[in-house]
Amino acid sequence: MAMEQVSVFIENKPGRLAEILRYLAQQSIDLRAYSFAETSDFGIMRMLVREPDAALAALKRGGYTARKNDVLGLLVADETGSTVEAFRLLGEAGVNVEYTYAFAQGGGRDAFILLRVDDNAKAEKVLQEAGIQLVNGQNF
Repeated sequence: MAMEQVSVFIENKPGRLAEILRYLAQQSIDLRAYSFAETSDFGIMRMLVREPDAALAALKRGGYTARKNDVLGLLVADETGSTVEAFRLLGEAGVNVEYTYAFAQGGGRDAFILLRVDDNAKAEKVLQEAGIQLVNGQNF
């Protein structure tokens, strides 16, 4: 039930984030969620979009270095400590979490947790067996 995420490398200079966001909008790429992490020289923008293949192709046409990979999406209650159990279970199962980003849905009911792990199949099995709700591109 993994979702495809698109990552794009961006030079870490003033205005570059606005540039990529403008380009994506001009290409009619609908961002559902994104995260931006940086080093001193470059940044990586990770995003969930409605059409990952189209986004990847558009970015490459625009001269950007981009790629796709799979991430898992969890839906949890928007309350303190709601993610502890999922991450405890993954750790006990030997699944390494490489990175994660999250956001709460309006109204304070649900939160979405997006995570990249080293073994999607194992992580999915562990989480599903524990009754933790996974989301995919259709219900995200």
